Amino acid sequence: MAKEKKLVEAITSMEEDFAQWYTDVVKKAELIDYSSVRGCMILRPNGYAIWENIQKELDRRFKETGVENVYMPMFIPESLLQKEKDHVEGFAPEVAWVTHGGLEPLQERLCVRPTSETLFCDFYSNIVQSYRDLPKLYNQWCSVVRWEKTTRPFLRSVEFLWQEGHTIHATAEEAEERTILMLNVYADFCEQILAIPMVKGKKTDKEKFAGAKATYTIEALMHDGKALQSGTSHNFGDGFAHAFDIQYTDKDNKLQYAHQTSWGMTTRLIGAIIMVHGDDSGLVLPPRIAPTQVMIIPIAQHKEGVLEKAAELKEKLGGFRVKVDDSDKSPGWKFSEQEMRGIPIRIEIGPKDIEANQAVIVRRDTREKMVASLDDLDKTVGEVLETMQIEMLERARKHRDSHTTSASDFEDFKDAIANKPGFVKAMWCGDRACEDTIKEQTGATSRCMPFEQEHIADTCVCCGKKAKSMVYWGKAY
Repeated sequence: MAKEKKLVEAITSMEEDFAQWYTDVVKKAELIDYSSVRGCMILRPNGYAIWENIQKELDRRFKETGVENVYMPMFIPESLLQKEKDHVEGFAPEVAWVTHGGLEPLQERLCVRPTSETLFCDFYSNIVQSYRDLPKLYNQWCSVVRWEKTTRPFLRSVEFLWQEGHTIHATAEEAEERTILMLNVYADFCEQILAIPMVKGKKTDKEKFAGAKATYTIEALMHDGKALQSGTSHNFGDGFAHAFDIQYTDKDNKLQYAHQTSWGMTTRLIGAIIMVHGDDSGLVLPPRIAPTQVMIIPIAQHKEGVLEKAAELKEKLGGFRVKVDDSDKSPGWKFSEQEMRGIPIRIEIGPKDIEANQAVIVRRDTREKMVASLDDLDKTVGEVLETMQIEMLERARKHRDSHTTSASDFEDFKDAIANKPGFVKAMWCGDRACEDTIKEQTGATSRCMPFEQEHIADTCVCCGKKAKSMVYWGKAY
C-alpha cells in the first residue's frame, strides 16, 4: 500500500500549484525527460505515441483536402531569410545561427529554421511559371528551433515538432478559402479527436504572424483559466510573392503574382490535452487519441487460468488498442499507473470474474465501475469508449463556457481578468493603443476576434470610442 500511495502523492494538487501539477504529470506519466540542452525535451515513448496519433489523424485530414507531404532543409541562408523584412524582424530574437562548418567559418551564416516560409518561397519561385502549375498544396512534418528565454515542456521549447502547411494559389479568393478551410480542419480535429472545444477567429494586427496579411486562430481554455493558442492559419496574400518574385502567366498570358497560405500545429497540443482533461491522479486521455485505450489487469494472476483469460480478452478486443499488464506489481500499483498514464479504461479480471463469465470495467475519467459479460465485452468496451469521448468534450465545453464572462466597461474588465480566470468577451475599437493599455494594466492579450460576433456594448471597453469588434481576451500560455 505504501508504494501505491506514493505514486499519486508524487503529483502536486492542481489547486495547490497548477504549474507544478503540470510538471509532475509530464514527468510521472513518463511523457518527456529533460535533455542536456537547455529548453530541449526528450519525448519518451508515452509522449511520442500521442504525437504519432495526432500526426496520423491530422495527416489523413490534410490529404483528404488534396495536400501532399514534402520535406525542406533545416538550414536557411541569411540572405534568403532577409528577403521579407517583416518576417525576419518577427523571428530575429529567436533565431539560432550556424557560423562554422567543421573548423571553417562559413561564408554566409545559416539560420536553423524557426519556420520555413522563405524556403518554400524560394522553391515556388523555381517551379511555378504558369497558371497550370497552381495550386501547390504542400505540408511538411519536421522540427523547428526558436531560442526561447523561458521554456516549459510541450508548451514552449527551444526545439519542437510540428507540421507546417504551405500552399500557393492563383487568386486571393483561393488563398483565403484555403486559409479558412485548414483552420476548420484544425478545429474539427481538436473537438472530434482531442475532445477540446475551440473558439475560432481572426488575430488582431498586433498578434498576427510576421509577414502575414491575416492570421486566423483556434483558442482553447485550460483548466486554470488560461488560454492556449492551439493552431493558426495564415493568409500571406501576395506579400511573399513580391519579395521572392513568384509570378505566373495567367490564361490571358499576363504575368500575375501568386497568393500564399501557411498553417501549423505543434506538440503543444499534448500540453493542451494534459491541462484540459487531467486531474490530480495524472493524465486523462480522450479515447480517440490514447495510444492504449484499454489496459487489462489480471487479478491474482498467479492462479491457474487468469493470465490465459487476460490474453484471450486481449485477442477478443483486437479492434481496440489494448495491452495486458502482466508485470509482478500489485494490482493497486497497476491501477495507479494506469490512471497516471491516462489510459481511458481498465478491465479487471480475476478467478471469481472468470467463474461468473464477467469482467469489471473502470472508466478513467469518472472512475465509474461496471460489470460486463465476457460474451459481448467488445461491444460494451466500444460503447464505454464512445460515451467517454463525448462526455469529455461536453465537460470541457461546459468548463470553457462557465469560465467565459462579458465586460462592458474597463472596471468590469479589470475585475474579471483579476478575479475570474478564463475568457473575457469585450468590445474593441480596433486601435492598437487600447490593446497595449489592456495588456499593461491587466496582463491580458487579445486572443481573437471570433467569427461569431456578439454585441456586448456600443463602445470600446478601454477607451470608450465606437467599437468595431467583439474580442475574446485572456491571459495565455
